[in-house]
This record gives sequence, structure tokens and C-alpha cells, in this order.
Amino acid sequence: MEKLIIFSVAIGLLILIALFVLGYRSQSGSAPGLADGKLQPCPDSPNCVNSEYPLNAEHYIEPVVFSAHETEQISDRVKIIIQRMRGTVNTEESDYLAATFTSRIFGFVDDFEIRIDRAKNTIHVRSGSRVGRSDLGANRKRVENFKIAFHSKTGGP
Repeated sequence: MEKLIIFSVAIGLLILIALFVLGYRSQSGSAPGLADGKLQPCPDSPNCVNSEYPLNAEHYIEPVVFSAHETEQISDRVKIIIQRMRGTVNTEESDYLAATFTSRIFGFVDDFEIRIDRAKNTIHVRSGSRVGRSDLGANRKRVENFKIAFHSKTGGP
């Protein structure tokens, strides 16, 4: 029985160490950026969502639609919401914004990207983990929370 407890503790410690190492690894790198004017597609892993590719059902999430009168303040509003959600804006170009979200315990970094299509009054969103396969639904939930904050009267969570 004592050997089983020692073995279980050793396995637990190895798992914790592996998670910290993965978290550390995810801290290097950057957002994928745009390709041909669109957000990059998600990789095969299930830890990414993207509103640019509706035919990719596993990763697809609805974009954010806004009214024509909101178009001028849209970039500032997006930045404020990301900051209120505890994200860090790293790149800001005309209609593209890249931010990161870092998990509190293991330090996992997820990229959160926005492409504003002013002609269609649409905000396309991509949220994906830099490492691993599973995110336990964190990226999908992050985009849903972003949408709720965007459509709320206060403009934030």
C-alpha cells in the first residue's frame, strides 16, 4: 500500500511538472496573424475556435455583428473589453488586433485575434492555445464571453 501511495505521488508530481513546462513553452511565440486578409485557420487540435471558416464545424464559432453606427469606436471598444477580460493587447493594426491571455496557475498562453470587417459590420475572432491539444473549452468560452461583453450596454464583463 505504501508503494502505491509513493507511486501515485510521483506520477502526480510528474504531471504537475509537465504542465508547468508546457505553460512555460507556451510563453514564447506570437499570434499566427493574417493570411490573405483573413485570420489563420485553426490547427487540427480541438483547442482553437475561429469565425472565418464556417465549413470547419469543429472549430467554427459565429462572428460578432455590429451596427453601422458603431463602426468608428469599434477598435477602442474591442481593446477595452479584452483588457477587462484580463487580456494583453500585443499587436494593433488598422483592422487587426492580437492579444494574449495567460492562465493563472500554469501560465498557459492563448492567442486571441480580432479582424474587423467594416464593410460587413462583422468582427471575426480566432482564439487558440499555443501548446497542447485540449483547453477544456477555454477558447470557445472566451469568445462567447467576449461576445456577451461586446453586446452588453456597459461594453464589458
